[in-house]
Amino acid sequence: MIFQASRLIITVNHLHSLKSINRVWLQGDFRRNMHLLLNKTLINGEWVSSSSNTELAVTNPANGSIVGHVPDLDVHDVNKAIDAAHKTFHSNEWSSLTAKERSTLLKKWYLLLESNRNEIASIMTMESGKPLAESLGEITYGNSFVEWFAEEARRVYGEIIPTPQKQKRLFLTREPIGVAALITPWNFPHAMITRKASAAIAAGCTVVIKPAEDTPLTALALVKLAEEAGFPKGVFNVVTCSRKNVAAVGEALCTSKQIAGVSFTGSTEVGRILYRHCAEGIKKIGLELGGNAPFIVFESANLEKAVTGAMTSKFRNCGQACVASNRFLIQDTVSDAFTAKLLTAMKSLQVGDGKDQGVQIGPLINTAQLHKVSDIVEDARSKGAHIVVGGRPIPGKGELFYEPTVVANITPDMRLYTEEVFGPVVAILKFKTEDEALRIANDTNRGLAGYFYSENLNQVMRVSRKLEVGMVGVNEGLLSTAEAAFGGVKESGIGREGSRHGIDDYVEIKYICLGGLD
Repeated sequence: MIFQASRLIITVNHLHSLKSINRVWLQGDFRRNMHLLLNKTLINGEWVSSSSNTELAVTNPANGSIVGHVPDLDVHDVNKAIDAAHKTFHSNEWSSLTAKERSTLLKKWYLLLESNRNEIASIMTMESGKPLAESLGEITYGNSFVEWFAEEARRVYGEIIPTPQKQKRLFLTREPIGVAALITPWNFPHAMITRKASAAIAAGCTVVIKPAEDTPLTALALVKLAEEAGFPKGVFNVVTCSRKNVAAVGEALCTSKQIAGVSFTGSTEVGRILYRHCAEGIKKIGLELGGNAPFIVFESANLEKAVTGAMTSKFRNCGQACVASNRFLIQDTVSDAFTAKLLTAMKSLQVGDGKDQGVQIGPLINTAQLHKVSDIVEDARSKGAHIVVGGRPIPGKGELFYEPTVVANITPDMRLYTEEVFGPVVAILKFKTEDEALRIANDTNRGLAGYFYSENLNQVMRVSRKLEVGMVGVNEGLLSTAEAAFGGVKESGIGREGSRHGIDDYVEIKYICLGGLD
């Protein structure tokens, strides 16, 4: 069963949470019991509408129903949010806080996030379509960053440098950059905000958050709890907007002289645009972009473990994850056996509305994503690939559902070879030698994550070193954790999130030379 029922996300507490949420759903009392399902956004400590009084409807991708409405902000509204964050950053109310005081606020936020996990999970499932179990798992993961950076806030250390001259003393301090713009994606609407915001706040920055237009409700729930935790007004500001305003809003965040740094998670294509905007002001920028992750199974691998890892790394969030395995490179001597075991495991996958118990695969996020997945699979089919299983939308489930799919006989001229499919599609390629596997794995401009399975220790050390990626899962299909540095190489990004290095995007090193000493 996917995720080993599910080692990724389901704990006893989560199962109790699932039962509680489903009781509310079955009673038809879902929205009425929610205090975090909001229809205004937070700017300078006030819950406001857009200046034009226009709204964006948020829909449930599982059934097309409207979950709620949020303000459709424009550049005028964005500038208000930036001004608020800038003034708060320079105010005594925020700048005079000690690291311990910021840590305490983050801890309060963490406890509120934990105590409201059921409601946040419900909102997330409604607007993103992911199964409730995965929403709860994301909350555990996302909250772990708030907990982690609450602790790291008190460890933003400086340095005392041994001086070459007796009359001088040399110091380095790490100081917050100022206002950070955080632009987050729809696939992990909770964790991508907490991973960025908690690091920025720990460093002493203020933030303007621009959530994805498909999933803004989770963001509003998070900042509502930050408000309840006692953060001063203007520390958290949220800019919600429709797709038609996204380009202008993104440009405004990147080009404003009051924004000191930008952190973006999303596609490489959009990342390039934001990088260009930030270049004009020489801003600090963190980019966590697309991947094309190889999943390599060598003949020495434990195939049962490899299949478990494949299920975790491929089908989580319906394959809509930047670290999801994209190209499955299977050594020819074990390819048939691995594929047979994978197909057996996939038979247990339940596709459906994320609110229903037992569902493991929800819908794709929107029509554009469905068309992308369908087009990539059809391109492979037209060029001679073998569709082993799946390969079609499932209109009987809803407009945005796609079958869990396995495609074999992949060749370099197919989009499945070169592009990140971002859907529940396994693309299988056979290889003969380790060198061939590494050549194929590294034959991409992306380099976020890579996975491989081997019981040969020498091979483990060689392949770990030679894979051109920022993160390597060895005999493991799930590698993300707050304690480790998350990020890629090549066109998969700049900088790292999580770990002690996650603070780096939000601080500058100041050198102080104290002279004239006796």
